[in-house]
Amino acid sequence: MISTLRSADEGSATLSPGDNKYILNLIWSQSHLFHKDSVNSNHDSISVDVDTAMRDLLEREDTDRDNLITINDQGPKHFPLGSYSTNQNSKFDVQGVYQLSNLLQELFLAKQEGLTTATVKRTQLEEDPVQRLSRLITTAWWDNLTRRLDADGIDRAAPDNLTQRRDADGIERAAPGPTKKSSLRIYVPPGAPEQFTYYSAVAKDRPALDLDVQWLPEGEITADFIKSINSKPGILALDMEAIQLEAQPVTKQMKGAPFIVPGDRFNELYNWDACFCALGMLDNHLPVVKGIIKNFIFEIRHYGKVLNANRSYYLGRSQPPLLTWLALKTFHRTKHEPDALDILRSAILAARKEYHAWWTSTPRLDEESGLSRYRPTGKGSPPECRPIDFAHVFKPYNKKYGMTLEEVSDAYNNGTITEPDLDIFFDHDRAVRESGHDTSNRVEGVCADLATVDLNCLLLQIENDIGSTIEAHFNDSLAITEGFGVPGDKEDAVESSHVWRERAEKRRALIDKYLWNEEKGIYLDYNNVSKQQSTAESVTCLWPLWCGAATQSQAERLVKQGLPLFECIGGLSSTSESTRATVTEANPQKQWDYPYGWAPHQVLAWDGLRSYGFHEEADRLSYRWLHMMTEIFRSWNGTVVEKYDVTQLERSHCVEAEYGNQGRKFKYAPQEGYVPTCMDEILQLGRLMENVDSAGR
Repeated sequence: MISTLRSADEGSATLSPGDNKYILNLIWSQSHLFHKDSVNSNHDSISVDVDTAMRDLLEREDTDRDNLITINDQGPKHFPLGSYSTNQNSKFDVQGVYQLSNLLQELFLAKQEGLTTATVKRTQLEEDPVQRLSRLITTAWWDNLTRRLDADGIDRAAPDNLTQRRDADGIERAAPGPTKKSSLRIYVPPGAPEQFTYYSAVAKDRPALDLDVQWLPEGEITADFIKSINSKPGILALDMEAIQLEAQPVTKQMKGAPFIVPGDRFNELYNWDACFCALGMLDNHLPVVKGIIKNFIFEIRHYGKVLNANRSYYLGRSQPPLLTWLALKTFHRTKHEPDALDILRSAILAARKEYHAWWTSTPRLDEESGLSRYRPTGKGSPPECRPIDFAHVFKPYNKKYGMTLEEVSDAYNNGTITEPDLDIFFDHDRAVRESGHDTSNRVEGVCADLATVDLNCLLLQIENDIGSTIEAHFNDSLAITEGFGVPGDKEDAVESSHVWRERAEKRRALIDKYLWNEEKGIYLDYNNVSKQQSTAESVTCLWPLWCGAATQSQAERLVKQGLPLFECIGGLSSTSESTRATVTEANPQKQWDYPYGWAPHQVLAWDGLRSYGFHEEADRLSYRWLHMMTEIFRSWNGTVVEKYDVTQLERSHCVEAEYGNQGRKFKYAPQEGYVPTCMDEILQLGRLMENVDSAGR
């Protein structure tokens, strides 16, 4: 594949996938030259009237009136900021989209702080875009997206921006949001009575919250129970630590473990989103990373698995499991701390429990192949979605029953009408959402029957992680403590590494038997109903490199035959173009299909390629993604989104498929970005720049 990349000093250049010398030098030039953007000034800083300068800047440069300054605007791209100074001799002219948008952001942030006059520094406007993005991520955005479920944080973490449901009292409650007053509800598991006492005290102490504290039932959480509380959705309790303040009221005696949310409309702790966010936070936000791990451990102990997210309607659904991977990376950064080994021990015990009780139990385990599949528990359509999201599914029944879309949806979900075909569709739809790939032609309508490459690679990684950790850190003997047991455990059960190594070897052989396609030279999902491999080509076929399932020969075939199916100018697309197929009314564009790329796919591909010695390919793909991200950031007023059209650079963030693109809806200045995507910038920039230096610019 031949691609064209825009260079800061060359305009454009032809780039072949193997031309790493060009790539490494280009990232250097990209981060130091900004086309015609500049500040023409005889001062290093200038004091200006915030309201007047911001008003006139928008009037002059924001020609499309979206309260942003981007390459879409047709203004003069030149703003005489010096004329707004109290010093009449100041010359401070700002030129170019990037500098102008930085000026808008700085003025807006000053206004947010209540300043009427602000000092604008030339260094703020000329800041290297890569450095600016990294700085915003680590010093502002992550803090803005950190949540706690305690008295001080529940009013931010509990509001649900995804649902609009009629409560049992018959009152229609709009989807809560940070600017809307609405009742809040929290469900507490029976094993956490101290939390029930705590939240009850919070509700009494702060009546304005309108906090409804509810118990979850003892025993198994069934599909019927989950459905029964869909009309009363709430946040699910997470881990808390006691604070020794006996003289203080109950509401001051506990503190919630912190966690990160992805951004935009999401307020809850998401499973694999949080894992990827945490990787970028290891250097400077370790307390939050440790909080995420503790919250995951709490979820497994009390809910049986790491949940899709901690909402009541997700009680029967998980997401791709990455706990051991995150726990080990965190341990290597914190092993000098006194609690590091205890956190690692609890994480390994929790992962073992989830492995047995969820991922390798019925109905997720396919007994015949020995591989696992996504099969969550639930009934009806997913409560976090709107009826319009399934208009194409409900359409045949509108005429059949003489009902509107909303009426058919309500009748199906409350059991007034029974349709086995709808049951099958939503069984697969829930599985798609548990897979994290909602939605894609690869998994649509078949996911509950697929032993996917990605899930079984993740389970292989867990098996290897548990075995190696028990051997290296627990003297090859790990006692199963209270709260982490599973059916079949003997009293005083102890785990050793050899059992897990045997499980890993068995799964590696099964992946090779059922998922490797010798003719295509890639891994494919296996349908355990049709007993055939899927024909859908997904970039997750590279995950066997990440978990070590491939032989060196298979890895070479993957790079030669598989990589070209997905590599584009902006990185890796989620599927091949042929898997996406022609977009029609019957086959609408899906957000996890070509031409869209997502951060998790990039990261695991980079790491997998490097582990098999394909460093040039990994560096090339890293650069493609970071180059695209930075181009959008600097050309579109600081925008960072959840997914990109990786087949082009200028408007790769303009994605309208399905739910749109999270991270685009802001005015004046980004307050958070989309964090899983931001993580890529932090993880890869240092490594790439080291390569630039070693290549000799």
